[in-house]
Amino acid sequence: MFRFRLGLVLLLLAAAVVLQGVAAVFAVREAERQVVRGRVASDILQRFVELSATKQRLRAWVTQHQIGAGGQVAERDALAQRMQTLLGELSGLTQRAEDMGLAAEAPAEHAQRQDALRVLTQSVATLGTAVKQLQPLSPEVQASQAWDALTAVFEQADGRDLRKIVAQSIDREKAAMERERAAADASLAQMRALWIGTALMLALGALGATAYFGRALRRPLHALTAGAQALQQGQLQHRIDLTGRDEFAEVARSMNAMAEELERHRRGEAQQRQVLEATVRERTADLHQANASLRRTDVRRRQLLADISHELRTPTTAIRGEAEVTLRGPARPADEYREALTRIVEISRQQGKVIDDLLAMASTDMEAFSLEREPVVVHQPLLDALSQAAALAGEHGVRLQPEGQPPGQTKVFGDAQRLTQLFLILLDNAIRYSHPGGVVHWRLTVRGGAVELQVRDEGIGIPADELQQVFERHFRGGAARQHRASGSGLGLPIALALAQAHGGTLTLQSPCEEAPEGLRGTCAVLKLPQWHDSDPVLTGLELGLGSATQK
Repeated sequence: MFRFRLGLVLLLLAAAVVLQGVAAVFAVREAERQVVRGRVASDILQRFVELSATKQRLRAWVTQHQIGAGGQVAERDALAQRMQTLLGELSGLTQRAEDMGLAAEAPAEHAQRQDALRVLTQSVATLGTAVKQLQPLSPEVQASQAWDALTAVFEQADGRDLRKIVAQSIDREKAAMERERAAADASLAQMRALWIGTALMLALGALGATAYFGRALRRPLHALTAGAQALQQGQLQHRIDLTGRDEFAEVARSMNAMAEELERHRRGEAQQRQVLEATVRERTADLHQANASLRRTDVRRRQLLADISHELRTPTTAIRGEAEVTLRGPARPADEYREALTRIVEISRQQGKVIDDLLAMASTDMEAFSLEREPVVVHQPLLDALSQAAALAGEHGVRLQPEGQPPGQTKVFGDAQRLTQLFLILLDNAIRYSHPGGVVHWRLTVRGGAVELQVRDEGIGIPADELQQVFERHFRGGAARQHRASGSGLGLPIALALAQAHGGTLTLQSPCEEAPEGLRGTCAVLKLPQWHDSDPVLTGLELGLGSATQK
């Protein structure tokens, strides 16, 4: 209802504005027409005055020439030419006045103007011929006779007095000019009155509409405001007393329905307690399932011991063999002992890394990744991982290159230490399987509610038939073994388990879609759910089984 009324008022105001604009356009066009007509009349008057003055100047030249006081022929020709030009302009202005309707409004005046132009045109032509034939007066010619002859040439044409014709033309054009100016002033006055009137009408209409809607909206807005404040204070029994079919009544009915719904929810809290008791029972059943999982873990532990035996046998044998070879036979130089010890240290370091990988893999196998989860700014664990990877990159002659500006305060819900471990595994793999002088690109972005870390190298890449196996325990492709003999094949399985424990995903692409032409490389894409301040906070130890508590 209010929408219809408001639309109607706005439509009326818009129509009034359009009508005002149309009227203003017509008024401006009429005023412009009157101004142009006055300008034409003024130009005609000016040409008649200038024609009279030019004829007098030509007569003065003739007089000067006859008495032998000088007078240049060029000046005579210029004056005669100017008179011809003025007559041509008068003819053009007369035709323009006729086109503008002046002849129809004052036919007698137009006929007199055309007659005067005809006589003046004939006179100027005769005058030009006569002036060219004049010679200085001889002594025997009387001055009075010469003056009478000169007067007949300049002031008579077809038996009519040219001075009278010119004077009448000037008076007539003055009157026409004054009439057109008065008409233009009247048109401007009408236009001004029209604008003032329409502006007043629009102002009064706007004021009336403002007063009407102000009175009509005061009560419903006050009622809605009071209802909203009551709901904010928890007074769910409050109802807004607005009836009718307009928009405010619809809002009031919606708010009343919302209050009733909230009351029902409040009454339903007792029922929710029963639901919580049922949930406790379900959690108890989950604990029984966890016990069953622990029994399965025992089986996996035995598998772990077999893996440890397999992975530690080779480096232990190598250390023992290196020591026995060094100690066998006579004493050796210190450099040889140092080289042997260096090899033993390197084998021990590799053995320690294998032990760490096996222990981490054991956590995965037992579905018991210990995660102290909390809101973490993801940029900080990434910086820690980059700091640790920088030394390895320098050792292999590889450069770490960021792409774009990482988001500053983006958070995930996870374990900062485990996230650092996850990021470091991806960076470690990219560095170790890159060529010396290569570049490892990394980029941290937020897309579609997920935090995405992309690590791209320019190294040996992964064959398509091996991409599905790289996440299997102890798997190492042929190219990987050829590029780097050492390695346990546990890094990517651990990374995948860490990503899944955080509710994320880890995928590999080889070759990279964004890699430059000629560089195969591998691209690791890690996606973790983004955490917002409004999300529920999980605390405690997050198990691979997915159990968690909320606070």
